[in-house]
Amino acid sequence: MRVGRSVTVTHFGAFEVESDGQRVLAVHPFPEDPRPSPIGQSLEAVTENRVMRPAVRRSWLEGGPGSKPELRGEDEFVEVSWDFALDLVAGEIERVRTDHGNQAIFGGSYGWGSAGRFHHAQSQIYRFMATIGGHTTKVGTYSTAAASVIVPRVVGEEFRALQAQYTSWPVIAEHTDLIVAFGGIPVKNSQAQHGGQGRHTLTHWLEAAAARGTRFVNLSPLATDLTAPGAEWWPLRPGSDVSLILALLHTLVEEDLANEEFLERYCVGWDRLSAYVTGQTDGIAKSPEWAESRSEIEASRIRSLARDMAASRTLVTGSWSLQRAEHGEQPYWSIIALAAALGQIGLPGGGFGLGYGAIGSIGNGVKRLPLPALPIPPNPIDSFIPVARIADMLLQPGEPFHFDGGVYRYPDIRLVYWAGGNPFHHHQDLNRLRRAWQRPETIVFHEPFWTPAAKRADIVLPTTTALEREDIGGAPTDDYIFAMPAVIEPVGESRNDYGIFAALAERLGAGEAFTEGRTSTEWVRHLYDTFRRQNPEYPPYDEFRKIGYLRHEERYPGEGHRVLFEDFRRDPDTHPLKTPSGRIELFSETIAGFGLSDCLGHPAWFEPSEWLGSSTEYPLHLVSNQPAHRLHSQLDHGRTSQKAKVAGREPILIHPADAAARGIREGDVVRVFNSRGACYAGAAISDAIRPGVVQLSTGAWYDPLPDGTCVHGNPNVLTRDVGTSGLAQGPSAHTCMVEVEKAEDAPPVQAFRLPVIVSAV
Repeated sequence: MRVGRSVTVTHFGAFEVESDGQRVLAVHPFPEDPRPSPIGQSLEAVTENRVMRPAVRRSWLEGGPGSKPELRGEDEFVEVSWDFALDLVAGEIERVRTDHGNQAIFGGSYGWGSAGRFHHAQSQIYRFMATIGGHTTKVGTYSTAAASVIVPRVVGEEFRALQAQYTSWPVIAEHTDLIVAFGGIPVKNSQAQHGGQGRHTLTHWLEAAAARGTRFVNLSPLATDLTAPGAEWWPLRPGSDVSLILALLHTLVEEDLANEEFLERYCVGWDRLSAYVTGQTDGIAKSPEWAESRSEIEASRIRSLARDMAASRTLVTGSWSLQRAEHGEQPYWSIIALAAALGQIGLPGGGFGLGYGAIGSIGNGVKRLPLPALPIPPNPIDSFIPVARIADMLLQPGEPFHFDGGVYRYPDIRLVYWAGGNPFHHHQDLNRLRRAWQRPETIVFHEPFWTPAAKRADIVLPTTTALEREDIGGAPTDDYIFAMPAVIEPVGESRNDYGIFAALAERLGAGEAFTEGRTSTEWVRHLYDTFRRQNPEYPPYDEFRKIGYLRHEERYPGEGHRVLFEDFRRDPDTHPLKTPSGRIELFSETIAGFGLSDCLGHPAWFEPSEWLGSSTEYPLHLVSNQPAHRLHSQLDHGRTSQKAKVAGREPILIHPADAAARGIREGDVVRVFNSRGACYAGAAISDAIRPGVVQLSTGAWYDPLPDGTCVHGNPNVLTRDVGTSGLAQGPSAHTCMVEVEKAEDAPPVQAFRLPVIVSAV
């Protein structure tokens, strides 16, 4: 433990943390970060709202597995000793795997718990589960589930790997004349990065591009989704992006502006797609006039934009939010097709990028430097679900589901074991999840804080935060590696995940397989030494810890020069894509062969089941995006998140006209509702949002009344729990209509109140 001031790294950046060994006294900016995230100030709250000792839900403790699951979230907890708790958990794992098989264990995690390379909850639980016989797992992420399936089918590259190859911002700032950004390029989201980042640079590059004369077009219901100087805001109708993209393609075809040479040499399927765009296939021309009635962007502006795109070095981008909606596969496929028709893929500053601004590393041009990570053995069990189908799995065991061309069945889960993450933040339709959450016989959580998910567990094992343990931090897509010292003592009786799993593995006969004879400190040193053997220019571990952090100086030639698919464009025969054709697949025979009615063999328009004009009862479109003041639900009780609250609740952004029509004033508490649920929020009135749209960020700690109404403002009581399509089954949270009314008498917020806790006799 290092008392005083130490540099550490989090998912939202690096900071100097000042401590007295027991608590965080102050958080200071990392000197090398030009725009440090304000979220770092919430680190002062890491000792608050903590789970102090192992705790067991009383009804489960008294009645055993499956006892009174309807009391999850309401029952009191009994504090017990670590040995007693570990014996309980080990016994329950043994019971389930013996009586029902390892596929009856769902090992849940979301991995955002720590930026450390070793103390990473998802890695820890997956390694543990693999050593005890396996578990049912998830594939994909809530952030990019649809993208992760559709993008490899179209360009042959795993989505996360593709993002590391995107054209870098130095190249964009020098060469790009026009950026057409569907969903914007949100700087607030770039505060975060898996594994952390040393410097926040997106604002600098947006300003640099604008200073050179780059034109920005922000196609989003929110003006703040693109804050580049001089950015044009085109507030299109939410969910209509594909119609507008198809209309741009129609103009390129109609006016002979499509780059036929590029389409012929580098793509397959243009004939099939263009026949659909022009209406030869279905009799409906996807013209700007056709798109105007859907996007509510004037046909003349659409046509003019298409001409400008063809005449300029153009980069077409799409935010991650686009694919978190019904038929979320279609916007990304359409954007790639539009960039292909322009013929600029592989040229400096042209082409496409999916997710600029979504996380801090995208477009930073940093040379990838593989960093060490805890090795994870193969999972002996092949049972899985798409990440956003948790409630379906629990409510519908044995039922079939489609995914990426296959048909599978949901397992019968008896034990949910979760380490890292908060399903009562990430998941949609939380009232449905509450019902599903009553199905497992046992739910075990590793958690530092009394989060909504911890309160709904049967056994809660208190874990340390990143400030209470030694680690190494950094991301392969960042240019820093950090020594992460423990700066405060473990709070209460908390232990790190590794220590918990090591003790459980020992009880289950897999101790040596899990630990390989190493303590957590020895593992951290081992990982660094492995890294140093591959990179001998780095100092020994003890010296590295004294220095605190190191910056990788090597970059690609030209200081950050990277152009997506540059080699492919230069010679597609020598550098083919990893698709069946070796080319960009504007029509996919593979996807067409799946026979899905909700995902055809080419990009297509599907009218959303919920969107503006579809309901008079719920007339407002809800955007539930990433907050600017925290990462997901992390540290919602911290200073930065609390300062952003309105009337103690999550703020909901509403246009002045919509507010006036409902008698709502700035700072009022409002009730937001639809057929799925309701929540209270604090009104923030602004003309930076499109009329007919409201915005309520995710991450407010779920605080439900008995009827399921969240008094704190969690939008996922309102969102729909339906897959994007039978192809990817991703979350479709952004397809959501609501109504808002002024609340006359709102219940108090109880989100941060501890559960009733008693000590075992």
